[in-house]
Amino acid sequence: MDSAFLGPINIGSEEMISINGLAELIMTVAGKSLKINHIDGPLGVRGRNSDNKLILINWLETYTFAREGLEKTFIWIQEQVH
Repeated sequence: MDSAFLGPINIGSEEMISINGLAELIMTVAGKSLKINHIDGPLGVRGRNSDNKLILINWLETYTFAREGLEKTFIWIQEQVH
């Protein structure tokens, strides 16, 4: 795609999920049950949203990140490993 824009463009969803929520969702999709072990460390950014204003095409997200996208990604990774 031709564009005069030279910076990085992050395309994502407006859906917010915590790291704990992501870990729990991955365990659900993988059919695993693990203990989340919190360790002390520096606090990072409290949250971040995708800003899709730089997308110059008629694009709409097809999947929600949290469930549908993660399930498809997990299946793809499993296929690559086996």
